[in-house]
Amino acid sequence: MCGIVAICAHRGRAERRDVERALGALRHRGPDGLGVYVTEDARVALGHARLAVMDPGGGAQPIANEDGTVVATVNGEIYDFERLRDELTARGHRFRTRSDSEVLVHLYEEHGEACVAMLRGELAFVLWDARRRRLLAGRDRFGIKPLVYAQTRERVVFASEAKALFALGVPAAWDAGSVFQSASAQYTLPGRTLFAGVREVRPGHVVVVEDGALREERYWDLELPATDGASTPRDLMDALEDAVRVRMRADVPVACHLSGGLDSSTVVALARRQGPVDSFTVAFDDASYDELALAEASARHVGSRLHVVRATPDALARALPAAVHAAEGLAINAHLPAKFLLSGAVRDAGFKVVLTGEGADEALLGYAHFRQDLLGAVDSEGAARALHATNRASAGIMLPAGAGLDTSAVKRRLGFVPTWLAAKATLGRRVHALLADDFLAAHAHTDPFADAVDALDAAQLTGRAPVMQAAYAWTKLALADYILRTLGDGTEMAHGVEGRLPFLDTRVFEVARALPLASKVRDGVEKWALREGARSLVTGDVARRQKHPFLAPPLGVSGGGAWADVVALARQRPPPFFDARKVGRWLDALPGATAAEQAASDPALMLLATSTLLGERLHLGSPA
Repeated sequence: MCGIVAICAHRGRAERRDVERALGALRHRGPDGLGVYVTEDARVALGHARLAVMDPGGGAQPIANEDGTVVATVNGEIYDFERLRDELTARGHRFRTRSDSEVLVHLYEEHGEACVAMLRGELAFVLWDARRRRLLAGRDRFGIKPLVYAQTRERVVFASEAKALFALGVPAAWDAGSVFQSASAQYTLPGRTLFAGVREVRPGHVVVVEDGALREERYWDLELPATDGASTPRDLMDALEDAVRVRMRADVPVACHLSGGLDSSTVVALARRQGPVDSFTVAFDDASYDELALAEASARHVGSRLHVVRATPDALARALPAAVHAAEGLAINAHLPAKFLLSGAVRDAGFKVVLTGEGADEALLGYAHFRQDLLGAVDSEGAARALHATNRASAGIMLPAGAGLDTSAVKRRLGFVPTWLAAKATLGRRVHALLADDFLAAHAHTDPFADAVDALDAAQLTGRAPVMQAAYAWTKLALADYILRTLGDGTEMAHGVEGRLPFLDTRVFEVARALPLASKVRDGVEKWALREGARSLVTGDVARRQKHPFLAPPLGVSGGGAWADVVALARQRPPPFFDARKVGRWLDALPGATAAEQAASDPALMLLATSTLLGERLHLGSPA
């Protein structure tokens, strides 16, 4: 994992000093070295801040082919690269390093833009083809590694994070449309960011800059099935074991995240088959959120040394400003600073790579809201109450909590409202009550929920069961920009830690996609195929336990210490799209609300707090 920068100038020059300044904003991603390449005519420049994971002594970037006509800067990993290297060597290509990234430039020579679909990995890259005068930028299938860009008449600039674009002169300002979308439904639309003029390369896409023109093309999508496939739990475990094996390959020590859940416990058990492995877990003071006992039992079960990160309320609040700055996103729970503290502990223990369990719930329908959609019970109050009883922490986050914004347009388009979108509508209603009147008026004719559905590929929704439509929408909107970017890459790379995700391996997902629906959810039990396949690997408690998303205890409106300072800042200087008087009245009233309402309001409070901190830390101008 690294930080990458690229400048493609249509007018003027791509200066080395500009690239170096942008890399300075990404040094946390690549503390082990900086590299810059500039073309002879100074029209194109590539930069790389290196986290040395593969071939530490010889894998410096940007990296070129034999004659220097193809040059690339890469963030992430290409798995099973040895096979590709052998095939390319047989075709006459000469390799100078043992780095997996060098495969990309030679594969591009053979296959052009189509090379990206041949990669099994978690990566973002920018590649310059001097012969064709073509710049190619690409991102992995799920968006595990970030890549953003900004375009003007003079140039196009790419970077791993928006703060590097700001260092290149892109104005730092809120994007009004994305802010309204996030204030309504939490997530920005695909390809959009919270920042004016800054877009993201969408997962499974490439962006090509040629002859001064920019085009974006999709090379992959989920293709969730309309009918049952023939995969089995054994197929799933074979693919998962191989995914873990290739992700344990590194020239530096590799560790694992471990919670009390099935996903991370399975990954740790499979990693342990490759040799000794350390694992890291978060412990909370609130016993209803704490999974330490389960994690300790899982670590003992497989023989993994467990490191415990104590995330007290004050520690979470103190870490929140730095976590928001690193993640460049808004959060709805203190799980953001909890992940930030976890990654810091991983780095402090001497690890640069960590395997995580993210992606299993998307591939195997693990969340409670998917179970509700599968039962066709989106509008059933009884079913909703039953799910809330076993998933209280998800109220207002993944399950509805009270009245919400209008989602009738979603029902007209899909024939139903996915439970998780209904939950976001309840969050949005609370946030809308705090927004400035002129901001609301400016977006009075915008339907954020209709826009969210319309941003998706209708062909990927047509003919699918409701739960598959819900899973597609969740994966495109929630997984890519929140779970993977804000909570994942943002908190990990703040400490120079590379996250690797076996459940989002290309082959694992293909097997999971072909599982019969009844193998994903059976008799109300989610991820049945994984439970069945991993039964001998995990403890009985983990095998039987229902899915509990990783959430931290609410910090509450009346907390003291560092959290009181954050709340005071949000009260005194909220972002310009909030109404300070509305915010003040709401904060004054919250301590007197019922416990249920306080808990359901916590996501809105966190969204207010994190938007305040993000605006302050990145010096964002008024919405544009």
